[in-house]
Amino acid sequence: MDKLSINNEMAQLDMKNREFYDELTDEERKKFSTYLMMKYSANVEGSSDLQAWYLLASNERVNINFFDFNKHTKLQWLMCTSVSPGMGKQRHYWLSSKKKEGSNTKIIKFLSKLYPAMKSNDIALMAELNTEKEIKIMAKELGMSDSDIKKELG
Repeated sequence: MDKLSINNEMAQLDMKNREFYDELTDEERKKFSTYLMMKYSANVEGSSDLQAWYLLASNERVNINFFDFNKHTKLQWLMCTSVSPGMGKQRHYWLSSKKKEGSNTKIIKFLSKLYPAMKSNDIALMAELNTEKEIKIMAKELGMSDSDIKKELG
């Protein structure tokens, strides 16, 4: 079995194998993606209680500070292993981000003006996760006039 197959990696996560990362060779560590572990760990098949556990635990224990530790892959791995409730191997699946129709360049530019201190990847994520209608409502709540919003977003 390939150590770096997603099925094996998720099995190691579910078994809380905290030494898994240490057991990888340098070449395997270069190929290993803790980002994939974070994305897959939140989604499991099974009862709604089990699904809720994995989702909430992933959000509370991994998602919040994941990128703050991007230079500490082992720590990211350890954070991911904390998600499992220790109930054996589960079937994890990928849940892709919500896709937008068309380009969101104007939304990214608009959000960059609205939040000049925000990091560009946070702006991109915000643009990806919100519809144009939601962005307009947000701008209105921040005190922008309808005419200014229309100038920026159309």
